[in-house]
Amino acid sequence: MRIGIMGAGGIGGVVGGLLSHAGHDITLIDQWPEQVEKIKADGLIVEHLDIDTLTHPKAIHIHELQHETVPFDAAFIAVKSYDTEWATTLMLNYVDPDHGIFVDFQNGINDERMAAIAGVERSLGCIVTIGASAWEPGRCIRTDEYGLGFKIAEHDGSDTPRARELVEVMGSVAKSEFSDDLWGNRWSKLMVNCMANALSGVSGYGTSEVRSEANPRRIGIQLGAEVARVAKAQGITLHTVLELSAESIIEAAEGRGVEEVEAAFLEAGRRGGAGGVPSFGQDVRKGRRNEIDYLNGYVSEMGRKLGVPTPFNDKIVEIVHDLGIDFKGEVKHIQPLVDMLP
Repeated sequence: MRIGIMGAGGIGGVVGGLLSHAGHDITLIDQWPEQVEKIKADGLIVEHLDIDTLTHPKAIHIHELQHETVPFDAAFIAVKSYDTEWATTLMLNYVDPDHGIFVDFQNGINDERMAAIAGVERSLGCIVTIGASAWEPGRCIRTDEYGLGFKIAEHDGSDTPRARELVEVMGSVAKSEFSDDLWGNRWSKLMVNCMANALSGVSGYGTSEVRSEANPRRIGIQLGAEVARVAKAQGITLHTVLELSAESIIEAAEGRGVEEVEAAFLEAGRRGGAGGVPSFGQDVRKGRRNEIDYLNGYVSEMGRKLGVPTPFNDKIVEIVHDLGIDFKGEVKHIQPLVDMLP
C-alpha cells in the first residue's frame, strides 16, 4: 500500500516511521521544515520503551507534494483538528480517484468534516489509543505501554476488505483491530481526551500525573462523566474507557463507586508512561495553538444543543480561552475547577 501521511508529528511520525520500517511505501508530508529536512538527511528515529528504531520514510515539504505523480492508495490525516479541511483538500488530487481512501487519525470528532471533502464513500476512521510525541526533529516517541494501538472502522460500521486490509497494515505499528462502531469508539476516545488533554495543558502535569494527582483525577472524572452524558443523549453506545464502563464514571462523578474508578485511573496513568504528555499539553509547552474547541469545547457545544449540562467542560474551555495561546501550564490554573468539585 502506497500511503501519504499528512502530518509528521508524534502520531504521524510513529505510524509512518514504523510502517516504512515494515516495508510499506510511506510519504510523510509536513509543514515543519526542520522535521522534513532531518528525516531526509538522517532518517527518522522512532523511540519506544528505550528502544530506538531508525526508519527511512520519504519526507516532503507541503510545497513538494506537487511533484508526486504516482497516486497514493491512502491518505492518513494526522494533523490538528483545526487543520482538517485544508489538509484533506490538499490531498484530494494525490489519492487514487477510483480506489483511494482517506483515514482520519485525529483526536476529536472530525470524521464527518473529512468525509464532507473526501467523500464518505471513501472515508474511514482510525481510533488511536497509543500516546506519541515529537519534541525534536528526526525523533518521534511512542510514550505508552498499552496493548491495543488502533481500531479501524467504516462510517456505517460495515465489515469491508479495505478496513480489514488497514487492520493488517497497522499491525506493523501496534496491535490493531476492526470495529463495527466508529461513533461509539470516537466518543469513548473523546472521553479519554477530555479527561486528560486540556487538564495537562492548563496544569502543566503529564499524562501520568493528571491521573495520579488527586485533584486533576477528580476533575477528570467529572469531565468524563459529562462527555458520557452528552454521548448517551445522542443514543451513542460507549465502549470501555480506561477499562471502565462509561456508566461507572458517571456514577463516580455522582459519588458512587469512586474507589474503583480512581484505582483504574491510577493504573492508566502508570501505563501511560512516566514521560508522556497528551497532545494538548505538548501544544502548550511548544507555545502552539491548542485544540480546546474541538475537544472539551465540542462537548460543551453539543451539550447546549441537547440540553445536557456540562459545567466542568464549560469551565475548562473558559480557562483556556482566558489564558490564550502562549501560556505556561501551572497548577494554580485548575483551582476554579477544584473549587467546583462536590
